[in-house]
Amino acid sequence: MDKNKCVIELRNVSIYHTDGNAKHPKKEDELVLTDVNLRVDEGEMVYFIGRVGSGKSTLLKTLYAEVQLLEGEGRVVGMDLRHLKQKDLPYLRRKMGIVFQDYQLLDDRNVFYNLYDVMRATGWDKDADIRRRIDEVLTVAGLQTKAYKMPHELSGGEQQRLVIARALLNAPRLLLADEPTGNLDPVTADGIMKLFEEIRSRGTAIVMTTHNTALIEQYPARTIMFAKGRIQEIDLDETFSS
Repeated sequence: MDKNKCVIELRNVSIYHTDGNAKHPKKEDELVLTDVNLRVDEGEMVYFIGRVGSGKSTLLKTLYAEVQLLEGEGRVVGMDLRHLKQKDLPYLRRKMGIVFQDYQLLDDRNVFYNLYDVMRATGWDKDADIRRRIDEVLTVAGLQTKAYKMPHELSGGEQQRLVIARALLNAPRLLLADEPTGNLDPVTADGIMKLFEEIRSRGTAIVMTTHNTALIEQYPARTIMFAKGRIQEIDLDETFSS
């Protein structure tokens, strides 16, 4: 295996709900997942499926270091989650894109400035480079004519595309998406999946939580089932034929 292509590697990981300050697991912490082993390479699409509360979103939060990794070994985009320092968090998150369930757009700024302000905050300092990159991600997301629209003037699908464009600004190796089609109608959701396919084809790994099995049937990829505090890769043909 080519380690340079690996964007996620988890070995013998246990994940807890903690207060965020604990250096070691405590009895009062809630064990969410145990014996987690997972590798994801560049350009892979991976679905996380399972019931609400099964740990999908918590594992995503662990991957972007909102939930502290306390047991096991974990590396994401080349960075060690167990020994990650607070000062390294911005660097970690610049190497990945995150698509949240709630869009977290700035309602008082138009599409362009929703992206511009993020780029300024993540270290871009040349205006010409910022504008060029914004044009690039808006084109990829199919929003090239919407740069000066306000978020409330966009449809739900367009708002989700803007969130994805924002996640692509720093050319991430990994895109994490938490139920990105959950609030969208089937046609709009299909458009988002086509966009993900294009992003994946350019080499970005995508890990996506979803309850929409119809989308998985239409866009098959590696699928990880979360159940009873563990994860297991499943065979799609067996799952959908049973």
